[in-house]
Amino acid sequence: MPSNKNALTRYKYLDELLSDRHHYYDIKDLTRYCNERLAEADFPTVTQRCIEKDIRYLEFDPFFAEIERFRIDGKKCLRYKNPSYSIFRKELTTEERHLLSEVISTIGQFDGLANFDWLERLREDLKLEERPKIISFSNNPYLRNSNLLGVIFDYISNKVVLKITYRKFSTEEEKQIIFHPYLLKQYNNRWYVFGAADDDKQILCFALDRLVNIEACPQIPYEECPIDIFERFEDIVGVTYYENKAIEKILFWVSEVSNGYIETKPLHESQTVLKNETEEQLRAKYPTLKAGKFYTISCIPNYELVRLLTTFGKELIVLSPKTIQDEICNRVAEMLNDYNALRT
Repeated sequence: MPSNKNALTRYKYLDELLSDRHHYYDIKDLTRYCNERLAEADFPTVTQRCIEKDIRYLEFDPFFAEIERFRIDGKKCLRYKNPSYSIFRKELTTEERHLLSEVISTIGQFDGLANFDWLERLREDLKLEERPKIISFSNNPYLRNSNLLGVIFDYISNKVVLKITYRKFSTEEEKQIIFHPYLLKQYNNRWYVFGAADDDKQILCFALDRLVNIEACPQIPYEECPIDIFERFEDIVGVTYYENKAIEKILFWVSEVSNGYIETKPLHESQTVLKNETEEQLRAKYPTLKAGKFYTISCIPNYELVRLLTTFGKELIVLSPKTIQDEICNRVAEMLNDYNALRT
């Protein structure tokens, strides 16, 4: 057995790489990735010869790993013959089995979607007890391209670059982009994938129902997300983020009829109810708004925000800024004109 102090660490990294079915690694790739991980962990790097010896060692006692060698585009690649094999196998405790069963039952809402059939295989392989679901999430089984959810989930978890073909609802023109996917997010019963364009690294968002085709590009190196993508959602309602727009404070009044809904389910994490002197000043300024309460939120205006504010009808009145107030007024006026035209 190699005497290097970091030998076990190298085996761990090699074990992960040899199990990977989404990328093709030759001995140079394995050496490079191992050394990157070793450097990150403050271990000394090693030579390609050392990695070759490590792989040979894994093929003999006590591991007896079956490692296959094959050629892809001229590269002599290596991987485990059995993708589920690992030299670090460990039996689950009873508590771990129960916990895993609950997790699978929760995620089981995605049953039937492509690439999520591994959930049932995992349950069967581990001989986990079938348990009833105790959590239910909103799900639209008729959503177009819902089968892509599992596919893209698989690509993100395995850090695979994609070539995406997409088409907006407003046009028949199809466009393509090389895309580094980072996150799947659900909003308003639609699924969206967030990631970066390969050329300019701009963070983009695509609705799954507008994707025409996706193609894996394992030959393109995957780049990690350069930002905390979740911070973007702190400044918006929904999924649309405008890089060139500033955060604005939106002041609105809510009637007694809808106040309970707004109070217990804020429109945005910044929502604040106005009280005391500020409330008195607003009631003096807007005497026609009886009872109810005044609120503010601070976020970047977008389509989803305006749509959300509009859904409350006359029970929610935007007082400022004027741009949002005007947009909602125009929508209401157009609706009124359309309805009046139908009723004449």
